[in-house]
Amino acid sequence: MLLLGVLFSNCHKTSAPAQLTLSQYSVFFTAEGGTVKVVINSNRAWKIDSLPGAWLKFNKTSGNSGTDSVLLTASPNSTSGNLSASFAISSGGLSSLVTVAQAYPIFPSYNTSPVAPDASGMGSTAAQITANIKLGWNIYNTMEAPGGETGWGNPVITQAQIDLISQSGVNAIRIPCAWNFHADQSTGAIDTAWLSRVKQVVQYCMNDGMYVLLNCHWDGGWLDCTATGAKLDTVKAKQKAFWEQIATKMRDFDEHLMLASANEPNATDLPTATVLENYHQIFINAVRSTGGKNAFRTLVIQAPGTSIDLADYFTVLPGMPVDQVPNKLIVEVHWYSPSNFCLLTSDASWGPEWRYWGANYHSTDDLMRNAAPGTEESYMDSTLSGVNKRYIKNNIPFLIGEFGVENHAVNILGNPTDSILSLNSRAHFFRYLVQQARNNGIPAFLWAGVFDRASNTVNDPQALDSLRAGAGF
Repeated sequence: MLLLGVLFSNCHKTSAPAQLTLSQYSVFFTAEGGTVKVVINSNRAWKIDSLPGAWLKFNKTSGNSGTDSVLLTASPNSTSGNLSASFAISSGGLSSLVTVAQAYPIFPSYNTSPVAPDASGMGSTAAQITANIKLGWNIYNTMEAPGGETGWGNPVITQAQIDLISQSGVNAIRIPCAWNFHADQSTGAIDTAWLSRVKQVVQYCMNDGMYVLLNCHWDGGWLDCTATGAKLDTVKAKQKAFWEQIATKMRDFDEHLMLASANEPNATDLPTATVLENYHQIFINAVRSTGGKNAFRTLVIQAPGTSIDLADYFTVLPGMPVDQVPNKLIVEVHWYSPSNFCLLTSDASWGPEWRYWGANYHSTDDLMRNAAPGTEESYMDSTLSGVNKRYIKNNIPFLIGEFGVENHAVNILGNPTDSILSLNSRAHFFRYLVQQARNNGIPAFLWAGVFDRASNTVNDPQALDSLRAGAGF
């Protein structure tokens, strides 16, 4: 009877439901071709159901359960148009479709002098680098200005300016930079003099032992996540061409230099987030292909809209771009919340200008200008701790590439008490954000202010003191 009971039990035992996930569902190759790895996680044996055209090769077409991978290799595209294909990976009754696209050669390759990988001075992980950044600052409205370095009225950057910033406690500089404004639109070639000038500014920062985050900023909005058709093909080709040139020029800097794919990409939903992921993948592949220290450099990719709320697109679909070098990617977001306090200098159709932020910094006679309680310290605490739980603790480092608050005191006339209260509130915001971000493993870069670059002096000591206090000085 015992044996029959065992047999009866075994006959009714149910196995775990089939599971199948892929590291990416959309693969993009440049015109030069190359190899991309698709990681497969399944609890059943898997296989590729149908093979596309001869231009795409697979190292294998089936595998066992667990974590496995298949390598896709595309030959150079010598045609006058894009190539596309799709194939399905199936396992245990589940099936996932992978789409593959390859561009045609719109621009020539600028990876003309790749060198062997060089790991010297590149030993830190992305998480270790973010931990080392105490306080960041942007060289704003300068290298990204359409008219060149002084196009928006700021002075030429000098070593003395960087020295002052460094001596004030800032140990990381973000350089918003334009490239498309300085490029030949028919060939994608960036002006060599501009590349050399940007490298010189990076060197100023390196001379003071600072970390540097060099990006492609707005730059006329060419990196358009809503692009389709021929425009999308051109954007992808330009992303590759630009970063091959930038990475080659900056290749010899050690790990203190980080490269960033974009700024505030106009991605807001799954289709545009997928396009953005493709742009980031092109960026990663282009930088890595140049070799040298770039083979190990920490790279920064932007969440859709650089929004914390939209960053979850990188944890589900389309997911993070793939980097063959482990632990070298950082996700960038920006912090201008609440926007009534951080951005408005007058009332808008959607809300009033707030001049006071923080539970202990509310005006008693200017009530409509107080920030709403749900947008103050508790919101900052819960949001930053949420980032820590969802990303930092899952080995996805974050940084806040921009934050800032307008000086609302200039709008408060005839009430010195409220004017001082507003300034103190702004200082409190700076200290609290930097402190709470660092407590959650997230370094933060102030967008503007504190320094008068024309006279090379500190012109807002209250803000600087607050930032330093938040950074732990």
